[in-house]
Amino acid sequence: MSQNTFKIKEGPGESKSFFTILEGFRISTLFNDGIPAKYIPHVAFITILGIFYIGNTHFAEKTIRDIEKLETEVEELRADFTSLKSDYMFSGKQSEVAKKVQEIGLKESKTPPNKILIE
Repeated sequence: MSQNTFKIKEGPGESKSFFTILEGFRISTLFNDGIPAKYIPHVAFITILGIFYIGNTHFAEKTIRDIEKLETEVEELRADFTSLKSDYMFSGKQSEVAKKVQEIGLKESKTPPNKILIE
């Protein structure tokens, strides 16, 4: 089994990594004489863009929550509609109507209706 060894950096021809570049970059050197006025419009634009992006994300998430809430409400209403329609169809049957009107004194006719012919 071989031993672990350290990688020795080669000369100036080596490509620098992102973190090596960050080590050399100092923000404090930008603000030696105060805040440079030439960067203010760019910073303001990026700030406004960030605020708009955050607001848009919140709006989209709120809309998704509202849609999900409405979908569950629609499912509940659909179930209620189906059960009420079933009850209504059952109560409209002739035998059920006859049972209900017996309570108020009406009776179901046993003879078929007569057809009246006019010449």
